[in-house]
Amino acid sequence: MNTLFYHPTGNANVRSALRGLYDAGILVAFHTAIATYPDSALDKLSKIGPFAELNRRRFDPALKNLTHQHPWYEIGRMVATKAKLKELVKHEYGRFSVDAVYQQLDQAIAEIISTNKVKNLDAVYAYEDGAATTFKVAKKAGITTLYDLPIGYWRVAQQLMEREKEIWPEWAPTLTGTKNSLEKLARKDEELRLADQVFVASRFTASTLKQFPEKLAAPVKVIPYGFPLVIASRDYDINLNKRPLKLLFVGGLSQRKGIANLFEAVKPLKGQVELTIVGRKGVNDCAALDAALKLHHWIPTLSHPEILSIMRESDVLIFPSLFEGFGLVITEAMSQGTPVITTDRTAGPDLINHNENGWLVEAGSTKDLRSAIENLIQNPELIAKAGEAAMKSAKLRPWEVYGIELANAILAGNKKDV
Repeated sequence: MNTLFYHPTGNANVRSALRGLYDAGILVAFHTAIATYPDSALDKLSKIGPFAELNRRRFDPALKNLTHQHPWYEIGRMVATKAKLKELVKHEYGRFSVDAVYQQLDQAIAEIISTNKVKNLDAVYAYEDGAATTFKVAKKAGITTLYDLPIGYWRVAQQLMEREKEIWPEWAPTLTGTKNSLEKLARKDEELRLADQVFVASRFTASTLKQFPEKLAAPVKVIPYGFPLVIASRDYDINLNKRPLKLLFVGGLSQRKGIANLFEAVKPLKGQVELTIVGRKGVNDCAALDAALKLHHWIPTLSHPEILSIMRESDVLIFPSLFEGFGLVITEAMSQGTPVITTDRTAGPDLINHNENGWLVEAGSTKDLRSAIENLIQNPELIAKAGEAAMKSAKLRPWEVYGIELANAILAGNKKDV
C-alpha cells in the first residue's frame, strides 16, 4: 500500500509513525516543511546558536531519500516569531501563521496528487487542520485518505470550555482555544467527512467523535503513543515527615489543563506539598493565574532533558487536564519512574491502572484531585510502588510499538476495502 505521509513540523509521534510505515514497506514519500539529516547543510547550521531550533527537525536518516521539503512558509514563521512581528504570525490570519504553514503544505500535496507526480499512490496520511484540500483531490483519484486526529473533536472542546468559563470566570482569559473562526471549524468537519480511516491516540479522543453531527463514515482506530526510553533504575526517598510532597505540573498554563482545579486543590495543603509549575503563559491578562503562580515555584520553560530531570526529582506528576488528545507528559513521567495523577479526559485510562501504576481522577473535580494528593501524603509508600510499576508499563510499550501498530492498522484497513 504505497503511502504518502506529510506533516509540516514533526514530533515524537510523527517520527514513530514514519518509521513504522517505512519498516512495513508502505512509505513512498514524506513531505514536510524543514528536515535535517546527519551531515546535511541544515544539520551543520543547527549547531550555530540562532539556528538551534533546527535540531527539532531531525528525522531518521533512513527517510532521507524519501523526504521532500517545502520550507518557505515555515522559515517565514520562524523569522517573524524571532523578530516579534506579531501580525505576520497572527492566529489564522497572519501570512506566516501556523495555519498558513499547514494549509500551504496541504495545497502543495494536493497539487502533487492532482498532477500524478507520485506513481501508483494508494494512500495519503495527513493530520488535522492540514488535510482538507488534499483529501478532496485524493478522493477523486481513488486514493485512500488516512486521517490523524491528535486531540478531541472541536465541538466537545467548545462545550466543555464554555462550561469552564461559567465555573471559573476569572480563568476565562486562558481559554484561547475557542477562538477559531467558523471557516476553520468547518474545515475540520470536512476533513472528517473525507477520511477513510481515522486514527486517534486515546479512547477519550475517540469518544468525542460521537458528537460529530453526522454519521461518521470512517472507522476510528485507537492506537496509544509509545513511551520514551525508560531509566535503568530509580531510588525513592519518600520521608514526608522531613519534607513536603513534591508535586510537578508540566504543560500550558490554561484552564483547559485544569490548573485552576490544581491550585484550588493544594490550597488547604500548605506546608504539606511543594508544587512546581513548568509551562508558559498563553496570555498576560489573567490576574487569577498571576496570583496563583506567585504562591508556587514557577519555571516558564525548560529544555526536554531538563524536564525529564525535574520529573525524576519530583515525587508525582499531576496532570489534571480537562480536554487532552493524549498528554505526552504522562508517558515521559512514567518512563522516569515518576507516577502520575491524571484525569479520565487524557490518555490516562489507556495507560494507567488506578492505584497500581498511577491514579485516575474525574476531570474537573477539585475534590477528587485533593483526595488523591492527600492519600499520598498519608501513604507515601504508594509512590515508590506506583513509580516502579509505571516503569514496567513503559518498558512494554516503547515508541516502536506505536509505529508498528499504526502500520498494521493501515494495512488491515486496506484489506477490508479490497
